Amino acid sequence: MYDLVIVGGGPAAAAAAVYAARKRLKTLLVTEEWGGQSNVSLDVQNWIGTPSISGADLAKNLKAHVETYKGAFVEILFPMRATSLLPQDDKVVVELKDGKKMEARAVLITSGARRRTLDIPGAKEFDQKGLTYCASCDGPLFADKDVAVVGGGNAGFETALQLLAYCKSVTLLSRGEPRADEVTLAAALAHSNMRLLKNVEPTEVVGEQFVTGLKYKDTGNGQEALLPVEGIFVEIGLLPNTEWLGDTLEMNAVKQIKTDPKTQRTSHPRVWAAGDVTDGLYHQNNIAAGDAVKALEDIYMSLRRQ
Repeated sequence: MYDLVIVGGGPAAAAAAVYAARKRLKTLLVTEEWGGQSNVSLDVQNWIGTPSISGADLAKNLKAHVETYKGAFVEILFPMRATSLLPQDDKVVVELKDGKKMEARAVLITSGARRRTLDIPGAKEFDQKGLTYCASCDGPLFADKDVAVVGGGNAGFETALQLLAYCKSVTLLSRGEPRADEVTLAAALAHSNMRLLKNVEPTEVVGEQFVTGLKYKDTGNGQEALLPVEGIFVEIGLLPNTEWLGDTLEMNAVKQIKTDPKTQRTSHPRVWAAGDVTDGLYHQNNIAAGDAVKALEDIYMSLRRQ
């Protein structure tokens, strides 16, 4: 019986594991990979305390930090995948891909999310070669360049607002009418270097070594055009990694785990969640780590009271 099982290997999982070890909780960390979504980023510039680091190096650092506590209080199962969760009154059972069942007094879910990817010709070939899924991570690399944003919801227009601060121009492509709230929409469109293309659909990412343009078509008349840009930012949604949980916890419409923002506790009193897997308003590496620490503090106090 563990005090705590942590599922995940990104910033939230690493932060929680370090804090759990320092509080001497008998902890098991289960992860398929280290680093989370930033793994693919060539240059992360907003990880606090580190001006610039590649996603691969960030993942190595997270792993190394957790492994310094490996031993008496932290056990690591890597690579390993959690396949189901069975919360009970006095414990929580986490079933693993190899069939083993791990029991704990508490569970912290930090299994993260994955970006909904752009499924058109050229998108895979130019991923991280001008096409990116994280404006906060990669946006400053495109200062003084013409860029495109794909996505007509709040995330798309919020990304555009970030980019407008330093990019030469921003063109946002929306499949239909924009779905962003009126305030965000108006704020973006107030910029002279902002352009909105409605009722269009991207059809191909083009380039040589790096992106040079984005082809799109008008969904009304089918006419195609080429938008010359050096950067493409995709904001068409996140898919939380919650399939393995089934219906064991309360979730929102897009299957993010609902949590109490004060404690990160879920609908079950022995299960907490942090990071991109939750229904938190904002999702970033630093927020994930902070929310995980918050959860760990609450887990520790909860276990002490038992």
